[in-house]
Amino acid sequence: MTGFENEFRVDRRSVLAGAAGLAGSLALGWTQPAAAASASHPAPGAGTTGAAGAAAQRNPASYPANWPDPEPYGAADTRLDLWPREDNSFILPLELRPRDEERGQVWIRDTYVNCFVVDGRPVYVATGTTRVPGLPKAGPWNDGIFMWVASSLRGPWKLVDTTGIRPGAEKGKVWSPEFVDENRPGRTVVAPWQEYWHDTGQFGKRGNTWAPEVHYFRGTWYIVACMGDHSRKVGSFMLVSEGGVEGPYRLVEGNLEKPFGESFIGGPRFIEPGAYHHIDGSLFSEGDDAWLVLHNDLYAKFRDDMEDIVPTTDLPRFQQVPYSPEPYLEGAYVFKHGGKYYLLHAAWDRTSTNPDGTTRNAYDPPAPGRVQYQYDAIVAVSDRFEGPYSERWTAGVGAGHNNFFEDRSGKPWATFFRNPAQGYWADPSRIDDSAVAGVVQLEWTGTEGNRLYVQRRNGRGDIDG
Repeated sequence: MTGFENEFRVDRRSVLAGAAGLAGSLALGWTQPAAAASASHPAPGAGTTGAAGAAAQRNPASYPANWPDPEPYGAADTRLDLWPREDNSFILPLELRPRDEERGQVWIRDTYVNCFVVDGRPVYVATGTTRVPGLPKAGPWNDGIFMWVASSLRGPWKLVDTTGIRPGAEKGKVWSPEFVDENRPGRTVVAPWQEYWHDTGQFGKRGNTWAPEVHYFRGTWYIVACMGDHSRKVGSFMLVSEGGVEGPYRLVEGNLEKPFGESFIGGPRFIEPGAYHHIDGSLFSEGDDAWLVLHNDLYAKFRDDMEDIVPTTDLPRFQQVPYSPEPYLEGAYVFKHGGKYYLLHAAWDRTSTNPDGTTRNAYDPPAPGRVQYQYDAIVAVSDRFEGPYSERWTAGVGAGHNNFFEDRSGKPWATFFRNPAQGYWADPSRIDDSAVAGVVQLEWTGTEGNRLYVQRRNGRGDIDG
């Protein structure tokens, strides 16, 4: 473990994926941990319910009820029903690259999956943050963005066919700093600030790409991604395809000189002054309009030509209900379902000890005595894209830095990857089963509840995909 004693221990065999690619099972007879309080917690704001008991009484019988939230606001919900399990999730059988064969599975963080209808047929896409052979993580450099496609959520998942674009190159790699030689006058694939570079000896080769997402908007494929902490400039950018989902992709005009938004002080100390911009970029579209969603509470409208965001003095902010104090959040993402807008964030559940000796699980900032436990997905709901958003709730334990999406039948799902950096999945007994491309079915509590949770064991869903 990571040095702390939690109030419950989960047997390794019951939550780890097996050879069949299923996330761990949890015995139905297990009790819920004491850290999940049973008192109801009214959540003011649009799209919320009052006490959970009242929500259960009002909700139609066809929908599950909202759960009471742990108190106070900001406490993490650790109930086992909110874990990805064998009965509600599975690991995508992504086609292996030569680098994956020894592990037998693709090493991936920030798993992204979506389903688009193209020419009347569903096209599932998957991508994420990957690493190069010989490095334990996706830094100080990695080699770009890989993409997989399938006609069903269950697969088969194949690397997108890029051989017609780059014969002899590694299949499935749709963008990389390596492609700088493809730049032409009037067509930039890799900007100078995205190229590899070498420092004075601390890290050597540097430049990494984080958290890519694939979007299909107005008949065109886009990739929104982030240059990571080891890049010349750190922040979000967008690529546009000049062909199909496989590309070729080029950089949009708004990112020729820098990432989206303005620079500010942030990130690790080794980032050069003026290099840090807003990370974890995402795209949300509705009708003929599209917005850029940025870390962790900013958004911007895209221009009609999608080459840049609409210029503004200050980027607008989502109207949220922050924790007090507000911790560092990541992975902002907006998803619409049932007529409501859901704002996702990733937050570390940190454990500490209450004055009475019990364990506190909460989305607290770092402090002495607080230990990272699980990297959770927290969600809030609103009637409008910009907010105001309700108080947040725990939608999935260990499912942070994800996205929500609907499959071909309209069922909502979430991705997860089991964060190997810290906490539960970083334990030596579990690290080999971390960094995976996982999907877990969600359940919706209906128009009276307006919540999305990981499919709970008493829910009414299945996982046919």
